[in-house]
Amino acid sequence: MNATDLNPTDLLRARSRTYLTTRQDAVIDLSRELHADPELAYEEHRAARRITDLVERAGFEVTRGAYGLPTAFSATAGSGELVIGICAEYDALPGIGHACGHKVNGAASVAAALALAPLADELGITVKLLGTPAEESGGGKVDMLREGAFDDVAAAMMVHAAPSDSVGMSSHAISSWKVGYTGRAAHAAAMPERGINAADAMMIAQVAIAAYRQQMQPGAVVSGVVTGGGEAANVIPAQTTADYDCRAVTSEELAELQARIRACFEAGALATGAELALETVGNDYADLRQDFAMGRSYLAAARDLGRQVQDLDPTLRGGSTDMGNVSRLVPTIHPMIGYDCGDAIMHNPEFTRYGATAQADRAVLDGGLAMAWTAIALATDPAHRQSLLARLAARAGGAVLG
Repeated sequence: MNATDLNPTDLLRARSRTYLTTRQDAVIDLSRELHADPELAYEEHRAARRITDLVERAGFEVTRGAYGLPTAFSATAGSGELVIGICAEYDALPGIGHACGHKVNGAASVAAALALAPLADELGITVKLLGTPAEESGGGKVDMLREGAFDDVAAAMMVHAAPSDSVGMSSHAISSWKVGYTGRAAHAAAMPERGINAADAMMIAQVAIAAYRQQMQPGAVVSGVVTGGGEAANVIPAQTTADYDCRAVTSEELAELQARIRACFEAGALATGAELALETVGNDYADLRQDFAMGRSYLAAARDLGRQVQDLDPTLRGGSTDMGNVSRLVPTIHPMIGYDCGDAIMHNPEFTRYGATAQADRAVLDGGLAMAWTAIALATDPAHRQSLLARLAARAGGAVLG
């Protein structure tokens, strides 16, 4: 088949593939460099610089340190009314590097932006590549939402590294806490009555949480670890600390769960006389709500690239992501892009090792091209385009997605 046999959409797809091919070596080099040089949440200075330098050389208008975050950025190409937001993640995990594959996520988003940029004005779109730090801890996308990064975005997308391909699933809403009790130290044998046992306060809270599990909403998860609880057996512990996560199926159910778990921690303080300090860590993440129509466009694109992709199943839930907060405001997709990981699972050191392979490189390019083809479909289908623009106008008027 030659170019004259292709319909207009196929021609646009073919051109986007050609544009990406001319820069694919730079994209793969970027992915490998991110893999070899992992940086933690809100500290991804070198990653942000590598990405912005690359897209700036490609002609994007770049704003570094955007939206009040030193490691966030915005890079735009085109000036069309339909703004396509492509989210790039690039933070790693402590001690185990890119064990969640964010180097693939970020490089694939760069690939999508590069494939689309030369077509942007012809398609009537603005390509908006957003550098979104701190997905693993803190929630940079939530910070950026507050600062208006997505106010003009009609559709948002990214892909996420995984052992297999899927249009995606939903996720849990989550809140993370640091918990501390302060009591009073005393000799455990000579004068225990003079002490206030902070470790007992934590124990009572944990027992209360365990008792409440039977009444939790289906899908709710409370997990935690004690990070400090005394140093000597003959001293009443004056300080006890813990890290806790609360997860629920929806943000609304998370709020209910948070109130009940907070009461469990307050019970520990009430029973022992210890003082409770409960601090929220980062931003709460909302549950992910993927847009079905956009998901179907991505599914068609990925399958046309020869990938074996599972369809969207909203009953499946996995982990938590700050892309959930974006999906509450903007029509969003968050597919999984797969590559051979052996028996490794995400957030495992073995998963990190598979990120520097030819299959991971292919996932970067295919994920980027599938997103670019999804954007082409959104821009060239009149009904879908008008629907996205109408929803954006409704948001500007104060409406929110359901």
